[in-house]
Amino acid sequence: MNAPITSLLGEAIVALLLLAGSFFMIVGSFGLLRLPTLMQRLHAPTKATTLGVGGILIASMLYFVFETGRLSVHELLITLFLFLTAPVTAYMLAKAHLHRARAERELPPTGRPVGWATFDPGEGSDRSDDGSRPGR
Repeated sequence: MNAPITSLLGEAIVALLLLAGSFFMIVGSFGLLRLPTLMQRLHAPTKATTLGVGGILIASMLYFVFETGRLSVHELLITLFLFLTAPVTAYMLAKAHLHRARAERELPPTGRPVGWATFDPGEGSDRSDDGSRPGR
């Protein structure tokens, strides 16, 4: 059995992480519902809700450490995956929105000889059915 102070301290840490995670998830969900534009709505779940889910997963991991004395890496791996994929997904959604909402001439310069990476449907018209260019 765990000593009472370890058990009480562990329960307090897990409870605080659960409360903090729940708070961030509620704030992120509320922001997703109430913010007016897509870019603002995208900001709420990628920041606040990611922190909320991460806090709850870390609380679950610590609970099993305090309860069984063994480290459960499942929650740590899920948290790591979440923190790696959420920003990438938000970036891709924001870039798609940016390209759909504005013409290329309105976009800021890239500072490179190539412009913004966009799909031009007229560009692929000289391709054959298999995707290769004729004569190559």
